[in-house]
Amino acid sequence: MSPSRGALVAGALLTAAAAATIAVVVWPESSDSGLAGESGSRTPSRASAAPSPTRSYPLSTPPRTIPAVREHIAARGPGWRPGPAAGVVIADGSGTLADEGQLLAEELKIHYRGDVPARAGDVELALTPGKGTPESYTLRTHDGRVTISGPDQAGVFYGTRTLKQSVRADGDMPEGEVRDRPDRPQRGLNLDIARKYYTVAWIEDRLREMADLKLNQLGLHFSDDQAFRIQSDTHPEVVSPQHLTKAEVRQILGLAGRLHIEVVPEIDSPGHLGAVLRAHPDLQLRNVSGVRSTGSLDISDPGAAKLIDELLGEFTELFGGRYWHLGADEYRALMVKDPAASYPQLQRAAQQKYGPQAGIKDLATGWLNDRAAVVRPHGKQPKAWNDGFFRDGVVHADKDIEVEYWTGKEYGARLPEEYLREGRRVVNLNDEFLYYVLGQPNNFVYPTGKRIYEQWTPLVLRGTQPVPARYSGQILGGRFAVWGDLPNAQTPAQVAQGIRMPLRATAQKLWDPGKPALSWDQFRALAARIDGVG
Repeated sequence: MSPSRGALVAGALLTAAAAATIAVVVWPESSDSGLAGESGSRTPSRASAAPSPTRSYPLSTPPRTIPAVREHIAARGPGWRPGPAAGVVIADGSGTLADEGQLLAEELKIHYRGDVPARAGDVELALTPGKGTPESYTLRTHDGRVTISGPDQAGVFYGTRTLKQSVRADGDMPEGEVRDRPDRPQRGLNLDIARKYYTVAWIEDRLREMADLKLNQLGLHFSDDQAFRIQSDTHPEVVSPQHLTKAEVRQILGLAGRLHIEVVPEIDSPGHLGAVLRAHPDLQLRNVSGVRSTGSLDISDPGAAKLIDELLGEFTELFGGRYWHLGADEYRALMVKDPAASYPQLQRAAQQKYGPQAGIKDLATGWLNDRAAVVRPHGKQPKAWNDGFFRDGVVHADKDIEVEYWTGKEYGARLPEEYLREGRRVVNLNDEFLYYVLGQPNNFVYPTGKRIYEQWTPLVLRGTQPVPARYSGQILGGRFAVWGDLPNAQTPAQVAQGIRMPLRATAQKLWDPGKPALSWDQFRALAARIDGVG
């Protein structure tokens, strides 16, 4: 969690009559795909068959994109460029791709013609159910046209991102075939809007940026000690003056859905609830001396569960996605030398509920399980921060709760292998690489894209060392995280600029965790070209 605990109308295409003799270049999963020479040229790393002689075109090279495509089958031909006669069409039976087609046409400034037969110069989008893995796609450039197909809408959408980026980088889409897919199913950005307010427009800009990078999750941490940032109808008293209305949230969710990004909301409990507790001081945790515990809920009080469950019930209806983040980190009662002595009311409640051998960590684990039981009937997959999962004890966290691993420094935090050995599924938010903490408190420094690009992979869950590769299937992906601990340290514009290259590096390594073909300088130059900066 936080370390305080630290996104097409006139255009056409160059048509060419030359016949293409196809040779195959396979870009292996280990990330040999992409550029091997200077950043302004395309050079395939190897060919599996020698090309036949041709008088017309050289053998094509992979499109230059971020993240890089994972496989490209080279061919000889003119490729494709947008021109006055070009258009985007939707294949028969693929009408649900209309949004993707209209967006691509707008971006490439070519025509959108809808559900009509493709002709020379067109880009055709097609759904091919059952052909490929989720979010995969095939992009074929041949005879002066492009076909993008995939088993689901997300995959086809990612194919349109590849086409868009290639045109931005080099003005065209190379001849041949791209076969591409993500390495990890969860890839995204985590945004703390509780400590620092961001406008709808700023958040929407980040969604468009994420979509072009084939990222599919936006974590939204909207409640903390500093503020509660979304309108509430059940508990309006907890909402901060500067907040997002539900209409604004629905606007954000609408754009995210069109861009195939799922929003993962978080109401952290039983800690990090300062904004809520300002309106409900009677529920704030106090130690044996009567001293209030900052942001912590007294989970021995039945009113605490009632309050949080009412908020969960309300907001699980607002957010329609698959996931819900329950927080569970840095509960202050478990961050003192002797929890039972400092908070005897919690110790008594633990023993009354779970037996004489139980302790406060069991009460906290039971709290987590109870909140997971609240969100599941709303169709949510629960998540929680890794330091909310405790070893030993008489109560164990439900096995279906996904572990969002951020640190090994906090109480309750364990080595990543411990969670993995238990069979738990983990998402990587390694605070060593992926935490952008405003103001750089507690020895945090702003992460660099270069370090992520060169040293981090999804297996690097804690510190700099990867976990054994045998656990790879349990690591679902990762998110780059922005935390607003010192919210005035940067403006929203500075945050956007500061995370630009780290986010691109994270996207590359989540799509393909192998060693990238490009050097960092080449990658950075390609990003500048695609983004039109510098």
